[in-house]
Amino acid sequence: MAGLLDGKRALVVGVANKRSIAWSISRAFDAAGATQVLSFQNERVEAGVRKLGDSLSTAPAGYVPLDVSDDDQLDAAVDAAAGAMGGIDILVHAVAFANPDDLGGRYVDTGREGFMLAMDISAYSLTALTQRVEPHMEAAGGGSIMSLSYLAAERAVPGYNIMGIAKSALESSTRLLAWDLGEKNIRVNAISAGPVRTLAAKGVQGFSDMVDVVAEKSPLRRTIAVEEVGDTALYLASPLSTAVTGEVIHVDAGYHAMAT
Repeated sequence: MAGLLDGKRALVVGVANKRSIAWSISRAFDAAGATQVLSFQNERVEAGVRKLGDSLSTAPAGYVPLDVSDDDQLDAAVDAAAGAMGGIDILVHAVAFANPDDLGGRYVDTGREGFMLAMDISAYSLTALTQRVEPHMEAAGGGSIMSLSYLAAERAVPGYNIMGIAKSALESSTRLLAWDLGEKNIRVNAISAGPVRTLAAKGVQGFSDMVDVVAEKSPLRRTIAVEEVGDTALYLASPLSTAVTGEVIHVDAGYHAMAT
């Protein structure tokens, strides 16, 4: 949909590699004409993120280091992104993390430190980023904020454990943020994506089984592609969804609608 995001400025947080969902979103935005700034978590992944960004049809306006657990980096990243693009209209939050030991086994064995770590990075970071982009979006007359969730926010998914709790908090935050920012024409939504084979997914015990179950039991009888998540993100970022906020949109071939 060339031109759908012409003139729009997006900060995309969470691109890690070519398989990441955030990268599919970035590519969709690029094809639609958006200007982008991409974040990278640390020096270890910086070169890879820059290589991906430079492959876009329009090179990003900038790259910013961002550890979402660090308030100083949050301040600096958002300020740098807004400065590079002349403002921010769109925020993509595609960040989640839990200790590998907390993804597998019994949820009841989760320790306090692991619980707080997963909640901070995977859920609170959406609120922290929203606090910082709010004035830029208000100055622009509105904006679109979106994050990535998963069905474990609604149902018990053994093995996903603490990350399911964090996704529940993320979705609840989405609704509250939508209320807080709606009067400023800032929309906040989440995309609940079906299982896709990303690098992060390898850390989830039984992930391959999850993929097989979705392929067998979803109404479309298949799994999803990351490009389909990117297309949904494009919809949420675009004028096509101006009345959509506080929503969790499932992109999972319909699996969420089934009883099993």
